[in-house]
Amino acid sequence: MGAPDKVSVFESLRIPNYRLFWIGGLISNIGTAMARVAQNWLVLTDLGPKSTIPAPLALGFVTAVQFLPFILALPWTGAAADRFPKRWVLQAAQVAMMLSGLTLAVLILTNQAQLWQVYVLAFATGIASAFEIPSRQAMAPEIVPTRLIPNAVGLNIISFQSARLIGPAVAGIMIAQWGVGPALLVNGLSFIPVIAALAVLDGAKMTPAPRAEAKHVIREGLSYIKGRSDIVFILLVTLSFGMFAMTQEITSALAADQIFQVGSEGYGFLVSILAIGSMAAGILAARRTRARVRTIIAAMAGFAICSTVLTVSPNFWVFAITLAPIGFCMLTIMSSCNTTVQMATDPRMLGRVLAIYQGALHGGQPLGGAFVGWVGSVFGPRATLAVGAIAMGLAAIAAALYLTRRNGWDWLRRDTKENDNPAAPDGDAR
Repeated sequence: MGAPDKVSVFESLRIPNYRLFWIGGLISNIGTAMARVAQNWLVLTDLGPKSTIPAPLALGFVTAVQFLPFILALPWTGAAADRFPKRWVLQAAQVAMMLSGLTLAVLILTNQAQLWQVYVLAFATGIASAFEIPSRQAMAPEIVPTRLIPNAVGLNIISFQSARLIGPAVAGIMIAQWGVGPALLVNGLSFIPVIAALAVLDGAKMTPAPRAEAKHVIREGLSYIKGRSDIVFILLVTLSFGMFAMTQEITSALAADQIFQVGSEGYGFLVSILAIGSMAAGILAARRTRARVRTIIAAMAGFAICSTVLTVSPNFWVFAITLAPIGFCMLTIMSSCNTTVQMATDPRMLGRVLAIYQGALHGGQPLGGAFVGWVGSVFGPRATLAVGAIAMGLAAIAAALYLTRRNGWDWLRRDTKENDNPAAPDGDAR
């Protein structure tokens, strides 16, 4: 008999190492979610209006410089994950992000913050994140058995979305009561638990992947991806998603400030509503043992439809309610793509493939964030919502046509399992 299609949502948390890893990450994620809201609000309402460029464009530039390192550092981030112990890479990256977060908090609390400093620190945080994310995601298969990888991916999403549910709401209240500085200070301190958790993991109960050899690490990884059209397909889907769908925090900030005038508390509320839908997607992802390519395309189409509703929303409450299915579609795409990559990749190559995956997901955001910021400054905030609707609708159609041409209608019926991807032609799976 094969493995069951579903497992308990919290199955991986029964493993002590993963439980420590997950709890530390949850605390850190809450701080990061608070920092993102605080940073966006700082730029949009304080530093941006004082600069020589429109505030929406300044906000887009912050997003761009924070995610630009995912492209610039791409050749080294995945190689580091496969070449060195992932725990070491993670600890170094977490310390770097903590120092960056505390520096920005101190600058704000001492009334010394300027827009260029936000850019520099966002770039520094982006570099650390570019190294941290591939190692963190590639570490899950070293902690949990193969059958629980989809569950671990789903639980990581639950952690991230729980943080997005809690963090923005807390940040909105803190900003309204005490300003941006205290929210950013909490972010800096939130890295301490995850650093401590990494230090006390029981290495004897982990199964580290084989280390990549020092020579030709980057070239070997690129060659591997080039020969896997199933992975290339997922990377292209992820790139379009990263460019045009991962800008929701920017568009929500613009809507809160310029369309509905609901202030920082309203912005925090919108981001939290987005996280509710994302949380539901994470729970469903945690119960699955396999990914389905048809699920990805259906979620892309759903995102396009819901974004169209956002574009024409007549009031704040229609806008807010629609963000829940938007979040569900976004995280369904992310979890399904991530699971597909992790299940289909040789463990020796996983860090490098995940680095390319994260480069596609987050590296598209500099272009998307800057473009959305420009659209908002020229055509108004509602136009930024239309960008995502049109782009993701076209991407869903293109992906469906590609799969139909390559495999007929078989992609609508088959599951995506390890070594058996419907996006791959015959002989392409490992």
